[in-house]
Amino acid sequence: MSFQSYLDNIETKTGLTPRQFIALADERGFGPGTKTTPILEWLKDDYDLGRGHGMALVHVITKGPQIGDTHVGRSGPHGDKSDTLWLDGAASNPNP
Repeated sequence: MSFQSYLDNIETKTGLTPRQFIALADERGFGPGTKTTPILEWLKDDYDLGRGHGMALVHVITKGPQIGDTHVGRSGPHGDKSDTLWLDGAASNPNP
């Protein structure tokens, strides 16, 4: 599953975009420098997200939308079309 697919699936499950999760995390005091465990526990407790999906959100909460280019432009299930994740909802993504 591509990184973007994880974020899109989270939106489908919760009804919240990644950008909305970033805002909610900020309200809780989570952001750059926050350890992984408290964020994962919050996402599990409040949204029933597992570790894989939670780690995708941990990345955007703590590091922003940029990802490494290891899988960018590659075909297959792990390929992402861009090194910048779309955070404003799957329906408005210009790189579907």
